[in-house]
Amino acid sequence: MYNVDFDNISSLSVHFTGIGGISMSGLAKLLMFKGAKVSGSDRAPSELTKELEDGGARICYDQSLGFIPDDTDVVVATAAISADNPEIMTAKSRNIPIMTRAELLGQVMKQYELPLAVAGTHGKTTTTSMITQILLDSGYDPTSSIGGILPSIGGNFRIGSDRYFVMEACEYTNSFLSFFPKIAVILNIDADHLDFFRDIDDIRHSFTSFAKLLPDDGTLIINGQIPDLKEITKELTCKVLTFGIGEGFDVSASGITYDELGHPSFTADFEGKKEDFSLSVPGEHNVSNACAAIAAARLLDVPFDDIRKALKSFSGTDRRFEFKGKKNGFTIIDDYAHHPTEIKATLTAAEKYPHNKIWCVFQPHTYSRTKALLNEFAKALSLADEVILADIYAARETDTLGISSLTLAEKLDEAGVSCRYLPSFEEIEKFILENCINGDLLITMGAGNVVKIGEDLLKK
Repeated sequence: MYNVDFDNISSLSVHFTGIGGISMSGLAKLLMFKGAKVSGSDRAPSELTKELEDGGARICYDQSLGFIPDDTDVVVATAAISADNPEIMTAKSRNIPIMTRAELLGQVMKQYELPLAVAGTHGKTTTTSMITQILLDSGYDPTSSIGGILPSIGGNFRIGSDRYFVMEACEYTNSFLSFFPKIAVILNIDADHLDFFRDIDDIRHSFTSFAKLLPDDGTLIINGQIPDLKEITKELTCKVLTFGIGEGFDVSASGITYDELGHPSFTADFEGKKEDFSLSVPGEHNVSNACAAIAAARLLDVPFDDIRKALKSFSGTDRRFEFKGKKNGFTIIDDYAHHPTEIKATLTAAEKYPHNKIWCVFQPHTYSRTKALLNEFAKALSLADEVILADIYAARETDTLGISSLTLAEKLDEAGVSCRYLPSFEEIEKFILENCINGDLLITMGAGNVVKIGEDLLKK
């Protein structure tokens, strides 16, 4: 594997294939800040690529050209880039080293005194953002890499001091096994990414391997409500802290109440000391996320008062129960939920938000996930009063599994859920305008481009 010489980084020239990705763009920004020459490619311009170009990066928007500058020392690619990608083939033909995004991120982590990685099937972006907000508001000047847009840092990546590096650690393709954390968080372990993992046991094995990356003087912060937790932690030599809702954890949340917008307040018991917290993001799942953030912050000696103020000021990241606006008297919320557990958490939180009816416009994400979790999707979506299904967002896949949104609609119909499948966004928007009324709550939901529906409605 290629090793970046960070002591001589000003002489380094790096090419990013897929530079516009949320994590790749952050890495490119960091290397540019440290003095490296950066180039890249993507399918289309975006706000992220424009920012990089403004900073001096050279970006090509036609990947079929196999564009790689002559002076390139190393090519960085995501796991989604196939071996027959023209740029990858060009790099191989010119004997230019190729490394994955995760390998580069792992090498970057080694440059920091206290790298902190947040893993889990759900909640990574929110919890990474909470920890970043706490450290930022407390004067700790963190460097952060987040899988979403955090308004308080103006993007997905913040370059701070060389002491604290807070990062989101994704399990897909075992990317997080290339990392070197000193503190690691595991929020939950669920069946997901079944186009890569065989089953839940395979996923648990990967998270166990991730936990074993911690050094003897490191700390694992883990959800104490994960089934068979000891299987994950039994061979660890590092410190282990648990968190959860209820009793018996190192950080235990109790006494949860909600305000008129569904924002929770709760008491956290940390090592026998009880502290009260209030959040400005909805749902019990965010109480759990906050407990993980509290544990991480206390490990870094952040005072409780600073944690309390930062969590109260944290209003979420883009596409996480994000208020988009109002149209004809109904409220439009957008949410990134694309797994049954996430859908259940979001719709449960919505129950405590002002509404007459809850309308959920759901865009399934990938054929493999939809097929593997079809019954679970139907059960989770049944929490909405009305469900509208868009076509499956294929992402990295092609339809070879004989599954469609119509299949999911049939499951919901069988369960007695009011559901309709409308193949185009135009049809969905027309139906909503004709049927959503004053006081209703509309949630556009999914990891694809379903957010456009709410944004288009607000323009009409």
